[in-house]
This record gives sequence, structure tokens and C-alpha cells, in this order.
Amino acid sequence: METGFRKWIIVVTVVFCCLLELIDTSIVNVALTQMMGNLSATQQEVSWVIASYAIANVIVIPMTGFLAEQFGRKNYYLVSVVLFTLASMACGQSTNLWELVAFRFIQGIGGGALMATSQAILVDTFPPKQLPLGQALFGMGVIIGPTIGPTLGGYIVENYDWPWIFYVNVPVGILASIFTILFIRDPERIKNAIPRPLRDIDWAGIGFLILGVGSMQYVLEQGETNDWFDDGVIRFFTALAAIGVIGFLWRELTAKAPIVDLRVLTKSRNLAVGAFLSFVLGFGLFASVFVFPIFTQRILGFSAEQTGYLLLPGALASGFMMPVVGRMLMAGVPQKAMLPVGFAIFFGFTFWMGSKISPTAGESDFFWPLITRGVGLGLIFMPITTMSLAGLQGRDAGQAAGLTGMIRQLGGSFGVAIVGTYLERSIQNNRVALLPNISLYNSETAQRVQAFTQSFINKGLSMDQARQAAYAALDGTLMKQVSLITYTQIFYALGWFFLACVPLIFLVKRNKPGAAVDLNAAH
Repeated sequence: METGFRKWIIVVTVVFCCLLELIDTSIVNVALTQMMGNLSATQQEVSWVIASYAIANVIVIPMTGFLAEQFGRKNYYLVSVVLFTLASMACGQSTNLWELVAFRFIQGIGGGALMATSQAILVDTFPPKQLPLGQALFGMGVIIGPTIGPTLGGYIVENYDWPWIFYVNVPVGILASIFTILFIRDPERIKNAIPRPLRDIDWAGIGFLILGVGSMQYVLEQGETNDWFDDGVIRFFTALAAIGVIGFLWRELTAKAPIVDLRVLTKSRNLAVGAFLSFVLGFGLFASVFVFPIFTQRILGFSAEQTGYLLLPGALASGFMMPVVGRMLMAGVPQKAMLPVGFAIFFGFTFWMGSKISPTAGESDFFWPLITRGVGLGLIFMPITTMSLAGLQGRDAGQAAGLTGMIRQLGGSFGVAIVGTYLERSIQNNRVALLPNISLYNSETAQRVQAFTQSFINKGLSMDQARQAAYAALDGTLMKQVSLITYTQIFYALGWFFLACVPLIFLVKRNKPGAAVDLNAAH
């Protein structure tokens, strides 16, 4: 445990590192168009800039507990911060697409350690009764990071050039490296730990992890682009993912010294439930951040910078909620009481947002729904995190942090993949459903075409040109209406998904802040 100035400087260091890692999961999204032009890449090729980072992240996160024990947590954390910072600089210096993809993968390897290891550091920094406050500060990074990524990215792209979305990491990374050297210390159990000999390391577990989780992440990132299972490459990687995940589960549950100790899930029912709820949280967090900017930019014509600023108040609301919820947990308010409220608020956000979707919607229409989203996520994240790690100490806490981090990340990937697929396919299905209502034999349709035609004639087009332009305008009106229906359906579906998960909350066993979990007994 740490006290005084050292404790709070450690908090600042790990929260900023966590924030950096998560901002980089979404900051790139708004710069892809610029990258395509500057690097002469197609949309399918440039998507690898996002995919490579996510694949590296999801492979490294579950191994952070082992790597910290093997090399010393301070050493591993410092190397990860330095690697992330150097890779960020190299990304900005990249001269072609595949060079950028390679450095993004390296950046993801460094970044993968920052989130889970930061959480483990906070567990050892705060005394058990104050741990909810520490987790609240950590949660600020987890919730705010993906949300302000588009804000920061939009501002940089509008005012500077895309390499600066990577350069902004460098000064923070340098400062974090200095603070890590000066203030972060290894706990006694890690100082006294004897590293495993190379021959005793669970190489099979590492191999299955890379094969299974890496292939799964590839499928989720590239599936929609490649038309899912109609593509042979996607089918091949799906088979690899199945083999890898099954092999990984078998190996980690039977090995004497597993690289990822899955048996910790059987020792604490709260951790098992919390892991699934972390998946749900990641799904809702990343899916809502993914679909809202697409709607505002494609349908309403907002710029990336406008969309980013629109998301900012909700992110700040989440940040404000974190210490409030932390204080409530320290005061003894049970997680089982907070979680249903948080899920209900998020459910309310989705239906409120769905009701606001219209072709005339403005920025003010989304302000309060997004504030509501921020409040709901604040009430979900903190109880899940403290519930999952309650009573876990030492190696078990590190393993649990890595597992929940990986599962939350996978939840986000599933959310983006499913919502992206639903968006593209439902637009076509809804178009087919609405087409029978549009016919030149319908008086309302004929009047609309006539009005369009006359408008184009007034602008100087011939009769034939005006009639063709009128048909194109009518089709554009149809597609806009179809898109509005589809986006509304997506928000409603997200809400029902969250509501359906509420019964799981009642499986949670109440733990007082700081209470120990008996790791030798199954609950």
C-alpha cells in the first residue's frame, strides 16, 4: 500500500497510461479517409490500421499477469510505456500503409499491458477499504478514453494532419515513463518471486492464445469488409479461432502453471459473473460510440470535429460519476443495488436516442441522451470492476484484471462487428420493405417526382435531365428514410440486450468493500 503524494502520483500515472491506450482504440477512426489519400490505400486496406492494434491488444491483455510476475511488474510496465511511446512516434513517421500497420501492431503490444497492469497496480496501491475510489479513477480512463478519442481525433484531423494523432502520445508517454521509474514499486511478492525457467513456461498456452484470440479478433475486425462466411479467408480464420480457443481452454484448465489462470473464475462466482457483465459493458460502450458518429456524419452531415464535441459532455458525465460511485461503494451501497439502476439508465438512453433520430435532428437533440448514457455507464463500470476484484490479492488480482480486460475488449469487438453487419444488411432489408410503397401510380409519389422535376428544370436542366435527377432525388429520400429506421432499430436493440442481462446481476454475492473472497472454496 502507498500513502500521501506517492499514492496520488501513481494514480495519475496509471490513469493517463490507461487513457492513452483506450483513446488509441478510437482516435484513428476519424482519420481513415486522410490516411487513404496520403498512403494510397483502399478502404479495405486502411481498416488494418485499426485491426492490427486490436489484435495485438487482445492477445497481450490476458498475459499481463504472467508477464508482470515473470519480469517484474515495474520493469514490464516501464517497457510497455516506452514501447507504446516509440511505436506512436514511428506510426506518425510511417511512409506507407503496411509500415503503419506494423507499427500499430507494436503499439498494441505495448498498449495491451497498460490497462490491465494499471488496474493491478491500483489494487496494490490502495488499502482494501479505499479500493473503490482507486477503481473509480481507473474507470474514468476506461469509459472516457474510447469516447473522447473521436473528439480529439476530429480536432486534430480538421486542424493539423493525421500523424499528429500519434504524436500527441509522445509527451504523455515520456512523462509516464519518468513517473514509473521514480514512483512505481514492485510489491514484495513480485520482488521475491523467482522467474520461471524458459522450459517451464506455458508455451502451448501462449500458442493457443495467439491462435484462438488473434484469429477471433481478425474475424470480428474484417468479417463485414470481407462479407463474412462467404469469404474463404474468414472461414479459415474462424476454424483457427475455434481450434485455438478450445485448445486454450483445455490447456489453461489442466496445466500446472498456466499462462492465464482460468481457474480463478471458478474460485469466485462474482468474478465469473463480472467477466460476463464486462463483455456486456464493452459491447454497449464500443457499439454506441461506433454507431453514433456514423449516423451524425452520414445522415446529418456533421463533421468529425462536430461529432467529437457532441460526445464530449457525455464522457465528462461518466468521469464525474466515477468518484461519486466510488464513494457510494465505500459507504457500503451494494453493487447489486447499483447495477440494475445503471442498466435501466442505459436502456433509457437507447430508447431516448432512438426517439431523437430524424432528418432534422440537431446537436441539442442529443445532448441530454448522451449525458444519460454517461451516467448509466458510470453506474455500471464501477460496480462490475469492484465486484470482480473484491477480495482478490496478488497474482489472482493480476489474472482477474487481465481476464476482465480481455473480455471487455472482445465485447467491444463483438459489438462493433455485430452492429456494423446489422447496419449494412438491415438497410437493404428495410429498403426492400419500403419499396412497395413507392410507385409512379401512387399519387403522392407522382406529386413528389413532379415537384423534384420542376425544381431541377428551374435550375436549368432539360426535361429528360430533370426527370432523371428527380428519380435520383427520390431514391436518395428513400435511402435516408431507410437509414433513419435502421439506426433507430439499432439503438432499441442495444437497449433490449442490456435489459435482458439484468437477471444475471442477482447471481452476484454481496461483498463489503475490502472483504476477502475465499479463493479455496467455490461459491
